[in-house]
Amino acid sequence: MATVVAASLIPARGAALLVFDYAADAAIVLLFFLHGARLSRDAIWAGISNWRLHLLVLAFTFILFPILGLATERLAVLLIDPALALGLLFLTLLPSTVQSSIAFTAMARGNVAAAVCSASLSNLLGIVATPVLVTLLIHTGGASDVGGLGSVQKIATQLLLPFVAGHLLRPIIGGWIERHKKLLQPVDRGSILLVVYSAFSAAVVNGVWQRVGAFDLGVMLVASAAILVIVIVVNGVAARLARLSHEDAIVLLFCGSKKSLVTGVPMAGALFAPEQVGLVILPLMIFHQLQLIVCAWLAARYAQHQTAANA
Repeated sequence: MATVVAASLIPARGAALLVFDYAADAAIVLLFFLHGARLSRDAIWAGISNWRLHLLVLAFTFILFPILGLATERLAVLLIDPALALGLLFLTLLPSTVQSSIAFTAMARGNVAAAVCSASLSNLLGIVATPVLVTLLIHTGGASDVGGLGSVQKIATQLLLPFVAGHLLRPIIGGWIERHKKLLQPVDRGSILLVVYSAFSAAVVNGVWQRVGAFDLGVMLVASAAILVIVIVVNGVAARLARLSHEDAIVLLFCGSKKSLVTGVPMAGALFAPEQVGLVILPLMIFHQLQLIVCAWLAARYAQHQTAANA
């Protein structure tokens, strides 16, 4: 949020904006390279056998969320800027988070190995599934500035190839990366902040704050909260119907109810026109903050109940 304020007060313009765009692209390449290098094959094999749980997580991520996104976008477009309504749909097409899904599962004392597998699988499939869903649900809806083959190529070269390269080099550099997690942590946050600053600078130059007011922000907050509440409620029902264990139900809750800002921001940059990106990612940023607050509270409650049960 501070980065959005900075971009609003001191936006990069002209040549400076071009420099920030190139720097943001380089940071995203490095980010996905490190994500690939961090991905443990042992952790994946430890959880991959639980296919029923993983299918449920993917169904929530790439079926239920998009259905809710379509309904929300149809209603929101009557009240707010069409690009913001499009952003509400776009966020529902993204994969789940990785770090926070695993962290909340561990905090709630769920099946961490399965969470690693589900979250990683969601992100891997999301690199392909999200552009396909955007093409089907947004491009066919008349968004002529959503790229086609060029966008897929940009995602492949900027996200997928660095990820694969990092994972292939894991036997060589994986140990060093594990030992220097704190040193590399700023890459995760810094790259996203850089992309957000670049995107919002372009949006501010194009008059974003003349198009977005307090009412628009309120509508996006209410819409995001409604989507999250519906997903969490359906999540609980699905876990009971599928007779998941308590530990697996926790995985479904935290891996199946969140959307990735880390993946979403660079994808928006690849899929939408530069002047549109700032508006499109604004709903994602609101949803991201909301999901962290709600899931942190839920994880703490699960942990308290488990502690009380073991006492």
